[in-house]
Amino acid sequence: MIKEHIMKNFKGASLNEIRESIDSSSNDKDEITLPGLGVFFGLVWNKSNEEEKNKILNILKDSLS
Repeated sequence: MIKEHIMKNFKGASLNEIRESIDSSSNDKDEITLPGLGVFFGLVWNKSNEEEKNKILNILKDSLS
């Protein structure tokens, strides 16, 4: 339900609008935006090839170090 709501809200959004939302959510101390970032991450992950997934995983691993 959350996924469908978020996807509906961003349907037709410009690249700038999506970027602003990601930037705002990733800098926001309020964890209410985390589900939206999770939906975006899932969309990226599902459209990524193995090389891209490995790059994402390496970025995440480095960020957690």
